[in-house]
Amino acid sequence: MTSTAPDVGSAQGILRLGNAFCQAQALLTAVELDLFTVLRGGPATAEDVARLLGLHGRGLRDFLGLLVALGLLEEEDGLYRNAAGPDRHLVGGLPGYVGGALLGAKTNLYPVWGGLTETLRSGRPRSTADGFAAMLDDQRELRRYAFMMEGALRPLLPRLLEAVDWSGHRSVLDAGGCRGALVGRLVAANPGLTGHVFDLPQMEPLFEEHMAELGTAGAVTFHSGDFFRDPLPRADVLVFGHVLHNWSPVRRERLMRKAFQAVNPGGALLVHDRMLDDERPVVDNLLASLIMALVTEEGSEYTVGELAELAGAVGFASVERRPLDDDETLVVCRKAGL
Repeated sequence: MTSTAPDVGSAQGILRLGNAFCQAQALLTAVELDLFTVLRGGPATAEDVARLLGLHGRGLRDFLGLLVALGLLEEEDGLYRNAAGPDRHLVGGLPGYVGGALLGAKTNLYPVWGGLTETLRSGRPRSTADGFAAMLDDQRELRRYAFMMEGALRPLLPRLLEAVDWSGHRSVLDAGGCRGALVGRLVAANPGLTGHVFDLPQMEPLFEEHMAELGTAGAVTFHSGDFFRDPLPRADVLVFGHVLHNWSPVRRERLMRKAFQAVNPGGALLVHDRMLDDERPVVDNLLASLIMALVTEEGSEYTVGELAELAGAVGFASVERRPLDDDETLVVCRKAGL
């Protein structure tokens, strides 16, 4: 995605925009092949890449040349190496890895964009509830989904870790917290904080695996349940990250009321999404809202004003807006103390 509009003042610019999916597919394919992880081991020739990745060779030099032209690789004397950004963010196993989000985009999002015309005509998403239920019962697909969610979260973690003065709070709950990526890092950085994750029961094995990886097993508790059927565990701070945009305004209100009930007096609800701004349209955030139309029954992005009005209606005493990286917005909704 891009946060700025492309140049469409010429026929060439319009054609370039219409074919931008080709560039995206080149990047997604490189991530799927794990090319950047392989090149982390050192520069390689095209022949080396073909051998290491089990590729035929046809089109490979053009493919590598395109990645060079896009700034993803560097080439010197026939040797290809990662450019600085991909070496930080597209090498599997590194803390900054966001490839999971891209792999999820290739598998789950890329195909549904071909149905945008039909969604605009019918109002119906390209993905179905049955498809989501099937994914929950397929550990491989569930893992891919979890890594996609985590990849979208990782660039935001530094700001979220500083979102509030955690020394003034004893507990934090990430509702829809998936593998516990945020809460695991919060409790590691704040020893006096107890962590909780609320998500569907199918996510618990992946949560336990990740807590072991982070060294926070036993410090974070997993609570299985459903947003709309089960009460949320109480906590000083509750987080809705990339949650509210999945639902209609009516269901958002239900979740906000449940969050208000779960937050302890004097605590806070943290909400972050790619919120819309009517006065400053952002390409990325409008694309994100269209994704919700393509993959959910009723979801969309929303404005800070809409969220602030909702927060006040359910009882929160104050609302504060803070920018996160990459046009993501954090809204801190504070609950009055006793």
